[in-house]
Amino acid sequence: MASLNVGNLGEYLREQRRTAQLSLRQLADAAGVSNPYLSQIERGLRKPSAEVLQQVAKALRISAETLYVRAGILDEKERDELETRAVILADPSINERQKQVLLQIYDSFRKENAAESAAETAAETAAANTAPSASASASSASVPDAETPLK
Repeated sequence: MASLNVGNLGEYLREQRRTAQLSLRQLADAAGVSNPYLSQIERGLRKPSAEVLQQVAKALRISAETLYVRAGILDEKERDELETRAVILADPSINERQKQVLLQIYDSFRKENAAESAAETAAETAAANTAPSASASASSASVPDAETPLK
C-alpha cells in the first residue's frame, strides 16, 4: 500500500510540474535535488523525505502538507489543521496577539468537538453492548414459563 501512495505522489508531482510548465531538470534545480532522484520520485521508485518534499513544494509553490498527505507522512485531518493554522498566522490584516487568540479559540473548539465525538462514540458503544441483553430479557418476559397456567 505504501508503494501505491508513493506512486500517487509521483503522478501528482509530475502533474504539478507540468502545470507549472517546468522541466524535470528545472524543478530539480529549483528544489535543490538531483535530476535522477526527482525522476525516480515521479516514477514511484523512491520515497522522499519530508525535507525533500518541502523543497519540491516550495519550488512548485504548492502546499508541503498536500505532498505529505500524498506521501503518507501526514493524514488529511492533520493537514487541514496545519493549513488552518498557517492561514491564520500568515494573515497580514491581524496582529500577533489576535492571531494567538484565534489559535486558542480554534484549539478549544477542536478539543470540545473531539470530546463530544468521543462521548457520542462511547454512548453508541454502550447502547450497542446493552441492546442485546435488554431485548433478550424482554423476549423472555413475554414467554410464559412452564409453571404459569395458560388461559
